[in-house]
Amino acid sequence: MWNLVQIQFSKSKDALIAGNHDLARVVMSSEKRVNAFELKIDSDCENYIALFSPVAIDLRLVLSMLKINKTLERIGDFADGIARFVLTLEENERKQELLKTLKIEEMMVCVENMLEKSLEAINSENTAQAGMVFSMDNKVDTIYADAMNVLAKHIIEFPEDGLFALYLVTVLRKIERSGDHCNNIMEEIVFYLDAKVLKHQKK
Repeated sequence: MWNLVQIQFSKSKDALIAGNHDLARVVMSSEKRVNAFELKIDSDCENYIALFSPVAIDLRLVLSMLKINKTLERIGDFADGIARFVLTLEENERKQELLKTLKIEEMMVCVENMLEKSLEAINSENTAQAGMVFSMDNKVDTIYADAMNVLAKHIIEFPEDGLFALYLVTVLRKIERSGDHCNNIMEEIVFYLDAKVLKHQKK
């Protein structure tokens, strides 16, 4: 499921940057598979609790998996939403230039790296890279905040792009929320492996 969501998000990035409608449809077609994974993993976790009554690290594992499962599904939803936005895009040089100015590709690459680092952390059972993931989330947040100012200036200069800019706000929000979700995944991994609760604490 994790690999599928990574592929889905990466393809949504490529589709958005290139304005590739066919690639966007590929992303949308994988959404049902992600949802099926979520239901299966939820069921497996429930059965594990019912059959084995886990405690200590085993209990933390299954609790973390339940939360990570739901979080991955949400990132998949965001990728699907970005792909649907791509289908509304038309060839327009000024709009493509705006995408570059907003640093959308840089934002999405950060989220890709956060997903990868988190997967490495859980596979290796090592939370040493947690700080790197949290730092990348801060970078995503900074780009998102700067993008709002860029969009405001663009709307003033090109009022005819107002609707397009509003749609872009929703896309940027999806990317920023994906970064937050990656952050949450890393927090769950730290909880599972190190028995530390980082939620609602200052980084």
